[in-house]
Amino acid sequence: MTRKGILATYEKFLPLTEKTPRLSLCEGDTPLLSLRHLGTELGIDLLAKYDGLNPTGSFKDRGMVLAVAKALEEGARAIVCASTGNTSASAAAYGAAAGIPCFVLLPAGQVAAGKLAQALLYGARVLAVRGNFDRALELARLAAGEREMALVNSLNPYRLFGQRSGAWEICDELCSPPDWLILPVGNAGNISAYCAGFEFYREIGRIDKLPRLFGVQADGAAPLVRGFEIDTPETLATAIRIGRPVSADKARRAVEVTKGQFLSVTDDEILDAQRALASGEGVFAEPASCAPLAALRKLKAQGKLPEGIRVVMVLTGNGLKDPDAVIHRIPLPEEIDGTWEALSAALEL
Repeated sequence: MTRKGILATYEKFLPLTEKTPRLSLCEGDTPLLSLRHLGTELGIDLLAKYDGLNPTGSFKDRGMVLAVAKALEEGARAIVCASTGNTSASAAAYGAAAGIPCFVLLPAGQVAAGKLAQALLYGARVLAVRGNFDRALELARLAAGEREMALVNSLNPYRLFGQRSGAWEICDELCSPPDWLILPVGNAGNISAYCAGFEFYREIGRIDKLPRLFGVQADGAAPLVRGFEIDTPETLATAIRIGRPVSADKARRAVEVTKGQFLSVTDDEILDAQRALASGEGVFAEPASCAPLAALRKLKAQGKLPEGIRVVMVLTGNGLKDPDAVIHRIPLPEEIDGTWEALSAALEL
């Protein structure tokens, strides 16, 4: 089956008109992987929606394609976003594909090198703001209002509308919703988009129930767990290093209506989960993506993970996005002499 992209695949479910450019980088249609080894360890049927295989390596492409297409339709002169990394890469790529200038505001010194490189190579004008993500977003919103630019952060309703497609793909493949869906939460748009996607499928009769939605944050950046905003969020999982999530109210509703929960995990638990996912299943996801696995392992240890349920874990970004976060925790290559004898000795099992 040929990959067509979100706008073509779900055209009848999206707010498209005849004037909407059918932009595509063949986003979506990402694999739903069975994690048999980890599932056995946890006593559940564990699946991973690997959105790190989208064109720019993250789930952001699902909504960005619609946001940029609608910006073109509405005559925007440029697009602008604030980002901890993944949004900037996606906006820059779709801006390049659409032939429209892209301006990116990043918190200075707080964005993974892989994500920064993407935005620059895609041709965006990248500005490093002295301050955190929340300040960068304030400035991006101001720019959008003053300079006739389309803001393509998750405040843009088309962004979240496109991200509903992740829920639709899961249901289309499984022919039913999972019992739980668990995903990382930063600016909190994705969990609300998944909720809206599942609700829409229930409304049109594609599914008959909603999965429970679980949102996972890092301990140092967990405003939805703690119940208050955080001025200086800290975590090595840069994609979720956000103290004032703009979609907080939508995310709270998503958890409430599905009888889910917000959870938090430590950075060490995130890195342990990342290594377990990579070495146990052959799947490399960025640290933020591994927060849900860390939370599942914690729930299992606490006796709070029901046996035998089907859980879909959303891996929101590719591990190559942020290798610096883990490089110091993995062993260096073992050096050997360039002889057969040395190699033979090293190959002993």
